[in-house]
Amino acid sequence: MIKRKLLCGLLTAAALCLPAKAARPVAVQVDGTSLESGAYLERGTSYVPLRNLLEAMGNWEIWWDGSTGTAQAASEEACLSADPGGSTLTVNGRAHPCRVYVARGRTYVPLRLTVEALGGHVEWDPWLDGAAVTTSAAEYNAMDYYWLSRIIHAESGGEALEGQIAVGNVVLNRVSSEDFPDSIPDVIFDTENGVQFEPAANGTLVKEPTELSQEAARRVLSGENTAGDSLYFFAPALSEGTWIDSSRIYRQTIGCHRFYL
Repeated sequence: MIKRKLLCGLLTAAALCLPAKAARPVAVQVDGTSLESGAYLERGTSYVPLRNLLEAMGNWEIWWDGSTGTAQAASEEACLSADPGGSTLTVNGRAHPCRVYVARGRTYVPLRLTVEALGGHVEWDPWLDGAAVTTSAAEYNAMDYYWLSRIIHAESGGEALEGQIAVGNVVLNRVSSEDFPDSIPDVIFDTENGVQFEPAANGTLVKEPTELSQEAARRVLSGENTAGDSLYFFAPALSEGTWIDSSRIYRQTIGCHRFYL
């Protein structure tokens, strides 16, 4: 009977350390870089492995304190403690009651609470079907940078930097135009008058951008412009561009793309 009670107790403890059956994997990106694995969405709250999150945020030392049964982390700006037994996340001495649990050797913490306690920001990205994390040290909004770098790569990844910047300029010009949606992701996925950017429909948009495409995105977001006020472009080698050629004002050619106002 004692052994049976002990076994039941161990099974119960193990069950408490695992995500609930209602949980599902969820995508998370941090400052434009995808978190590799392990995030879950459960009852409206996203949970992430603490180590994965902090390593993506950069410049953190993370360790498990066996004497206290807590995960500990420290950077130059902050210190953090995640206590599964006490259901508490403590950041810079401030305790936040929350669910903290251990599963398969990983300490899980609530994503939004942890990021906001560290001075960052979290948005739900419907196009990613996941969370976009902008850290306190980021120069650009994570959702904007994530999608802009990917559309630049998908549309012009083989072009020189000038041409990649020009493609990014078209996206931002559309954001500023009354004729298009008012956010970078909404412009990229716009289908009001048909698919605007083919990579958004054929799946190539999700490919990891090159460093050059990421640099182009950063330059575009910082205000660099090589395409002027262009709102349209096409590659003659890949498309006839009949409507653009007949309806829009030609501005310039950069690499393999023709740009139009």
